[in-house]
Amino acid sequence: MRRIARAPRSPSPAPATSARSAGRVGLAGVVGLAGAVGLAALAGLGCNEKALQTAGQVDAGAHHTSASLTPEQASKVLARVGDKTITLGDYVATLEHMDQFDRLRYQSPERRKELLTEMVNVELLAQEAEAKGYDKEPMAMQEIRAILRDAMLAEAHKGVPAPNDIPEEQVRAYYDAHRDDYRDPERRRVSVIVLGDEATAKQLLETAKKAANATEWGTLVRKSSIDPQAKANVPIDLAGDLGLVSPPGDPRGENPRVPAELRAVVFGLKDIADIAPQVVKADGKFYLVRYAAKTDAHERTLAEADRTIRVKLAQDQMHAKESELLQQLRAQFPVQVDDVALGRVHVDLADGGGAPAPLAPPADAGHD
Repeated sequence: MRRIARAPRSPSPAPATSARSAGRVGLAGVVGLAGAVGLAALAGLGCNEKALQTAGQVDAGAHHTSASLTPEQASKVLARVGDKTITLGDYVATLEHMDQFDRLRYQSPERRKELLTEMVNVELLAQEAEAKGYDKEPMAMQEIRAILRDAMLAEAHKGVPAPNDIPEEQVRAYYDAHRDDYRDPERRRVSVIVLGDEATAKQLLETAKKAANATEWGTLVRKSSIDPQAKANVPIDLAGDLGLVSPPGDPRGENPRVPAELRAVVFGLKDIADIAPQVVKADGKFYLVRYAAKTDAHERTLAEADRTIRVKLAQDQMHAKESELLQQLRAQFPVQVDDVALGRVHVDLADGGGAPAPLAPPADAGHD
C-alpha cells in the first residue's frame, strides 16, 4: 500500500522532536485512521534495535532514500501498535522527509529510538481518535483529502524540470517574446496628509508648502493627518508614505493605496520634494500630496530576468500538468455543481469566526 507522508506531533514536550524536525509518518499513521480499528495498546512494540541501526546507516550517507531499501528491508517491522505495524520503510521515509540538518540529530541509537517512540505515539493517538470517531469529522476528512491531493499533484509534477534545468534557448525565446514585460516604468513615491474637510486642507496647504525637507513634512503629517497609518511607528521622514506608483494607465505599477486622482497629480509634479499646489479630493477625503522620491525607468537585461523567467517556465509546466490531470479526472468522474444552492450560502463574519450561515431560503419560498 502506498504511504502518504504526515508530520508526527508529540503530545508533550518530550526530547523527541518538533513537528517540523520529526518529519512525516506514512499512511499507517494518519490516513490509516480509515481502517476502522479500535484502541490498541503498545503490546508487541518489540523495537528492533538492529533494524534501527540499519535505518541510521541508510540515512547516514544523506544521499539514500526509501528507494534505496530492498523490499525485504522496507518491510522489516520495527514496532507493532495493536494490529498495525511501523516498518523500516516507514521509518526511513520519515527521516528522508526531514531537512538535512534535522537528520543529523538521529545518528545515535538513542535518538533514533526517540523518533520511533514518537511515531508509535502518533499511531496510538490516531487509533484512539478513530475509535472516538474524530476521523469522520469534516475537518479531519478535509485534511486527509488535502494530503491525498498533494500526493497526486506531486505525482503529476514528475518530469517537470527544475528552473535551473530549463534550456537556455527557451529562456531567451521567452525573453525576446515578452520584452515589454521587462521594461520597468518610472515609479514615484507618494506621501500625503489626509484631511476630512476641504477648508482645513486648504488652510494647512500653505503651511505644508513651507516644509523644507522630509522631516518637517513628516512632523506635519503626524500632527495633522487623520489617516491612522500616519501614526505608525516608522521613521519620521516616512510618515504619510503610500508607496510607489507608476504613471497613470500603466497597470504594472498600480498601488491600491493611491487613488487615481493622486496618481495623476504626483506625475504632474516636476521635481522630487514638490508639493501639489492644490488640495486633491478622492474617495470623500482631501489630500495634500508630496512627490517624495522616484525609481527611474529600467529595462532588465536577459541576465537580470533569467531567474524570474526560469521559475515562470517551470511553474507553467507544472500548472499544465495539473490541468491535464484534472481534465482527465473530470472526464472519469463527472462533476455537477448546484449553483442555485451555492448562491444561497452566506458567510457571516460578524462574530469573527467566518462560519457559513445557514442556506438562505429559495427565492420562491415567499421571502424577500
